[in-house]
Amino acid sequence: MKKIIISTIAVSALLFTVTSCKTDFDTDVKDMQPSKGNADFSKYVALGNSLTSGYRDGALYVDGQNESYPSMMAQQMKLVGGGDFKQPLMGDNNGGLLLAVAPGVTPQIQDTKLYIKGFVDGAPDISNINNNKATNLVNTVLKGPFNNMGVPGAKVAHLLAPKYGDVAGIIPKTANPYFVRFASSPTVSVIDDFVSQNPTFFSLWIGNNDALLYALAGADSSVETLTPPAQFKTYYDLLISKIDATKAKGVIANIPSVTSIPSLTTIPTNPLTAAVLGKGNVAVGEATIDDLNKNVYGPLSQILAGLGAGDRIKPLSKSAANPLLIKDESITNLGAQITVAAANSGNPTLVMLAPYLGATYGQARQAKSGDLIPLTTKAAIGSVETLPAGIPASLGARGVSYPFADKYVLIPSEIKEINDAIDAYNVVIKAAATAKGYAFVDANAKLKKLADDSGISWDGVKYTAKFVSGGAFSLDGVHLTGRGYGVIANEFISAINSTYNSSIPLVNPNNYSGVTLP
Repeated sequence: MKKIIISTIAVSALLFTVTSCKTDFDTDVKDMQPSKGNADFSKYVALGNSLTSGYRDGALYVDGQNESYPSMMAQQMKLVGGGDFKQPLMGDNNGGLLLAVAPGVTPQIQDTKLYIKGFVDGAPDISNINNNKATNLVNTVLKGPFNNMGVPGAKVAHLLAPKYGDVAGIIPKTANPYFVRFASSPTVSVIDDFVSQNPTFFSLWIGNNDALLYALAGADSSVETLTPPAQFKTYYDLLISKIDATKAKGVIANIPSVTSIPSLTTIPTNPLTAAVLGKGNVAVGEATIDDLNKNVYGPLSQILAGLGAGDRIKPLSKSAANPLLIKDESITNLGAQITVAAANSGNPTLVMLAPYLGATYGQARQAKSGDLIPLTTKAAIGSVETLPAGIPASLGARGVSYPFADKYVLIPSEIKEINDAIDAYNVVIKAAATAKGYAFVDANAKLKKLADDSGISWDGVKYTAKFVSGGAFSLDGVHLTGRGYGVIANEFISAINSTYNSSIPLVNPNNYSGVTLP
């Protein structure tokens, strides 16, 4: 069960900012007669991943699906000849999935949604709702076809993969449990089911997971992989060729930068105050800082200074917020030198710990501006690392006395690697839109605008990418609220109107749901 307390957000900030009656959309057609232009919206089918499905708050659930951006678009398309829009709805508003793996054994394989259960010292306490009360996968296989073909977790290659909806492939991870629920058969691919519907119009927003899952795993390739740009191009171009064969017109969107989402921009690099280290008791926290400086930070800072790397670790402050301790694989490993220095220090404790200190802190440094800490890392701060026999337990607090491993943090070189890949993906996506004459949505630019302090306004309400209080992002920090999806729906509609000479009215994002407070 996930439980996250974000200490940097006060209750007073959990309100949407009201600005002047400015609307940051230049192509509203509310004063024009709705028209389809030169497009046919009678059979609209949406392709994509979790963002297309309406996923939010860490789960897929009915209310979120009903506020997916394709559902909003379909409602507006009805004003210009659009048809019905069917979605593969979950069984409840808890979200989460159960899978029977043996008689009487039905474990939960996907988390239920996150919610704010209350407040701790003015900060939201976020947990999963009704764990183990989720949709049973086997008992809720649905009969399509479905217009919303957003598959949470899917990468570009997954939309092309046969048997991606085969329940037997869930445990070995060759299939997707959400697609299992609505695939027309266990053998088909997502694109097969799309093509079989003979759509007249489509939307495509795919590729986020090719970079995002790697970013959320701290760019740890043992946990997730970053799709190489050349491979991305091969798969994306093949996907577009299959879509193009249907002769449907459509709209495609590019991929936002990972630095634009609150899941990677909310947790500060320096959360270690005396109060945090003392779990609310400043006196205890100050004593903890004294102990850490005596046994970890002080000796290491002296050794590293002697090695010409004194900027890596400095003693902790009792009055200021201190940075997390992390492992940076991009810096020179000074492990051997640390071992020698500790062994020759004359300090009996350091002499005894010398091999361990070298092995553990050779690439350790304190986090700094330019690093990104995933939202999920918050719960791991201070959690206990298993240490070798004879090593004091006080050295095992992750991020405090034990350097956070790769999966807990993104360093600048990793951020550049990810954003360079996203830039390359976006070149492929824009080229496809240009070559085929599809409408194009610059979602990257829109999400960056949300990340700015100025945000995006609709009818006097300002939306930003600030976690919880910004109104646009849900509690998982990755997916949007109903209001955020309304902003995106308008970007898609505006691009469609511009490309196909249609006049589909925009939606009012303020009419949809934001973050729910207790």
